[in-house]
Amino acid sequence: MSVLGLAGIPVSHRGVAHEVTVVSGHVPPGAPSSLVDWDALARLRGTLVLLMAVENLPAIAEHLVLGGRPSGTPVAVLVEGSLPGERRLLSTLGDVAADVRREGLRPPAVVVVGDVVGVAHPERYAAVAVGGASVP
Repeated sequence: MSVLGLAGIPVSHRGVAHEVTVVSGHVPPGAPSSLVDWDALARLRGTLVLLMAVENLPAIAEHLVLGGRPSGTPVAVLVEGSLPGERRLLSTLGDVAADVRREGLRPPAVVVVGDVVGVAHPERYAAVAVGGASVP
């Protein structure tokens, strides 16, 4: 979670995200060895932090969208967070697979899914509603 803090992304934010779920993404949705209830995660509205998920991110993003998360949900991929080679990719659930492929991103990385990414990067995302108002 410290990588998120260093990147300026809060894990929760009043009126935006009241829950935070941290999940290992090293096994894709639908794999017999997966212990994650991806359908339940797709129904949540809060922040989803994915560890070890870069290689399975296309399948994860697709499953989350099919399960109910809007394709426009903000996503940040933080590669080698806090290290000299750190890279940050801002995307959406609908575009993240192509964006990661285009940028050639590789592990290690932390992936953040949710409107908190929009709060941290209003220049990239439309205003996020907070308690009836919007956070620019």
